Amino acid sequence: MILTTTPEVEGRRIEAYLGIVFGEAIVGANLFRDLFAQIRDIVGGRSGAYEAELRRAREMALKELEEAAKALGADAVVGIDVDYEVLGQGNSMLMVTASGTAVRLSP
Repeated sequence: MILTTTPEVEGRRIEAYLGIVFGEAIVGANLFRDLFAQIRDIVGGRSGAYEAELRRAREMALKELEEAAKALGADAVVGIDVDYEVLGQGNSMLMVTASGTAVRLSP
């Protein structure tokens, strides 16, 4: 499966547009409490543990997007956009959303 932020796949023609697909991942409040408790992990103003958890949430959202595209018979997802939002009481959760257009490519 080709995943790209571009509107097309270089060297390939889009044969069919199959629909918009999404993937979401939500990271809860306990994660943030745990991460801030491990603040000594910070080096040069960056927290390796926090970045790793954000990376994991982004990968989960992209994997869910890919699975939705496969269910439609897609070869690729074009125009992918990844967004981050804080949610919940006291902004206690982080949501990562990935969206794009599932397409079938010509051979």
